[in-house]
Amino acid sequence: MEDLFAGFGIFALILGLLVLVVYFWSIVWSYKDAERRGKPGWLVALLVALLSWPISLLVWLLFRPDTKQEQLY
Repeated sequence: MEDLFAGFGIFALILGLLVLVVYFWSIVWSYKDAERRGKPGWLVALLVALLSWPISLLVWLLFRPDTKQEQLY
């Protein structure tokens, strides 16, 4: 039975590191996206980081403002 779970520790470590990388990437992305759209990036990044992470990122994606017109050209 121990052989069945022998590689699970390494798999869990890799999965945890992957989730951590995606978490930090989403904070940086939300900061840059908010700054590009004319909103305070530090506030959006802080909300994404501190509120329940995947849900707060989805809320930002749903309610973020449109891109500024001068940046489209």
